[in-house]
Amino acid sequence: MTISIDSKARVKIGDLSRRGKSRGLEPLKANDHDHKWSETLIPFGILNKAEEQLSIYFGKSSETSDFIVDCLSKWWKNNQNNYLELSELVINLDNGISHRSNRTQFIKRIVSFSRQSQLRIRLIYYPPYHMRSGIL
Repeated sequence: MTISIDSKARVKIGDLSRRGKSRGLEPLKANDHDHKWSETLIPFGILNKAEEQLSIYFGKSSETSDFIVDCLSKWWKNNQNNYLELSELVINLDNGISHRSNRTQFIKRIVSFSRQSQLRIRLIYYPPYHMRSGIL
């Protein structure tokens, strides 16, 4: 099975004005300046393209190797019963700073995840500036 993983830009949470635009009929009460927010979240997606299943996780920390593998572990815990016969997981990913192949913490955590899940893991890295149509 092949999945694609990627994180996106941080999302600020709070009473933000979104430059005066509202999606509802009644305008929402918001701060007049977007300089105060309650927290910042990092969205992380795991896409199983064959099944058209997208799982999104949010973290409060930075995008780190630990954050990425923690999300992957949560995803596997929630979905492993759907893939009882699975022996190999192919992961498509970009050359992001926190999960490059030369990042020892990322590789250490992936190896640990592989042992814990008893899956053979194959990492497929996209080349820099590659346009990934249809992928996260």
